[in-house]
Amino acid sequence: MESKFVQRLDLDESCKGLHEETFNESETTQHDLSKNLESCTAESDSMEEEYSEDLEVSEPYVGMEFKSRDDAREFYVSYGRRTGFTVRIHHNRRSRINEEVISQDFVCSKEGFRAKKYIERKDRVLPPPPITREGCRAMIRVTLRDGGKWVVTKFMRDHSHKLMSPNELPWRRSDKILLTEDEKDKKIRELTIELYNEKRRCERRCAAYQEQLQMVLKDIETHTEKLSRRVQDVVQSIKEIEEE
Repeated sequence: MESKFVQRLDLDESCKGLHEETFNESETTQHDLSKNLESCTAESDSMEEEYSEDLEVSEPYVGMEFKSRDDAREFYVSYGRRTGFTVRIHHNRRSRINEEVISQDFVCSKEGFRAKKYIERKDRVLPPPPITREGCRAMIRVTLRDGGKWVVTKFMRDHSHKLMSPNELPWRRSDKILLTEDEKDKKIRELTIELYNEKRRCERRCAAYQEQLQMVLKDIETHTEKLSRRVQDVVQSIKEIEEE
């Protein structure tokens, strides 16, 4: 009887320990779940704040700042797609000190007019393409400020044409294909240097060819003078023979 009582006590104590263990594990699990829930809630709140900020800044304004020209271009392109127009890169201004771009214009693709020389061509075989430029003045200008920030210094909202719906806009190429503005400037500088070097090589080749041509012309002139003297000698000899 005593051994059975001891076994029952051991069994009760083991069940009690198991119950306490299970209770502790459930408490830990609930604590982890609450922590995960709090982190997810914080994340969703931050995403909602960012989304609300994006909604608030749905249109550019003078004084708006960007980290780079590319960010300004991407923002204006996205704004154009939401509004109903496409964007084209326009004039830029460079520094006189280091030739870096310090101001950039992004305009509506219908900015300006087609040049008359393309409209009034008489040697045209195919019919002219449809006119896409209508003198629209909508644009944005960003300027580089101290600290490396690009700031909107000019914004013109109104368009002189009917805006399209987002479904009517042409598809944009992948961002992997598009070059950044700095890459474009670097490529332009490289091509400019290459063009200058090729021009110098052409000038040197032309000078060498010109020198060779002058030598050939001089030889021809000398040979012509010799032939002329020989002809005169022959004519003189014939005259003397006739006189005799």
